[in-house]
Amino acid sequence: MRLTHLADYAVVMMTAAARRGDGARLSATALADETGVPLPTAQKLMQQLSRHGLLTGQRGAGGGYVLARDIGAISLADIVEAVEGPIALTQCGTSEGVSDCALDSMCRVKPHMGVVGAKVRGALDAVSLTELAR
Repeated sequence: MRLTHLADYAVVMMTAAARRGDGARLSATALADETGVPLPTAQKLMQQLSRHGLLTGQRGAGGGYVLARDIGAISLADIVEAVEGPIALTQCGTSEGVSDCALDSMCRVKPHMGVVGAKVRGALDAVSLTELAR
């Protein structure tokens, strides 16, 4: 499994946000400058992270974003899933049940791929934003 650039950038940005501390106001411009993530990408990711409950948007003067939860309550899995969607190693390992695999009708591994995906998600879930921010 390899993270896309967007997921990687989201982890970098959330780690930078965590280092600022709880309640710190975050802007896409400041995080882009600090992390090297291109500004349009930072803006897009902050909106996406907000839609998934990891950031909370604040309007008006002095607005921006704040972390929506304590950094110990945000995991690597939360960040990756906010950008990538549900964690699954194969298409047949998702709960969507849609597969274009030529082996789908006779595959004996398919029933177990959900278990594998759950284990991978569990491993990512065990890594908190607190650990990443150290």
